[in-house]
Amino acid sequence: MDQLWAPWRLDYIKDPDRQKEPPPTSSGCFLCDYREQPERDDTNFVVARAEHVFVVLNRFPYNNGHLLIAPLEHKGELAELSAEELLGCVTEMQRFVSSLKELLNADGFNIGLNLGSVAGAGLPGHLHWHVVPRWSGDSNFMTVTGDTNVIPQSLSALHAMLRGRLDSA
Repeated sequence: MDQLWAPWRLDYIKDPDRQKEPPPTSSGCFLCDYREQPERDDTNFVVARAEHVFVVLNRFPYNNGHLLIAPLEHKGELAELSAEELLGCVTEMQRFVSSLKELLNADGFNIGLNLGSVAGAGLPGHLHWHVVPRWSGDSNFMTVTGDTNVIPQSLSALHAMLRGRLDSA
């Protein structure tokens, strides 16, 4: 069996209250906190901001390059999004799929939105789409259980790569 190395998942796994309590943030929503802290974009791994949307690296990724795309406003239902917010989210998905395909040679993507806690939303009050790059023979989108490799890259290195790409575009 190949060795699986994903040290960024350990903080998540070790937290026994991860299912019971909201993330430990000042507002109870890490996305709202990130929205209000543009000066901390590097440490919060925010890679892009637009008029109605922002993009952040998932701190507990399923795969290298796992992004979250969220409206700026704290909204938990699709019907609450304005046309501009919805279009902004889809536009960022399109832009980042292209960037990740080129930068990481991704063969495909899982793109999804979990609506509500029972559907798997870890932060049900603030909509966010997951964009997860995939490669032929890579790890599974959900729990990884054997004979798999994880492409090793730190969040800091990926953040710098994506920001560099956006700055040069």
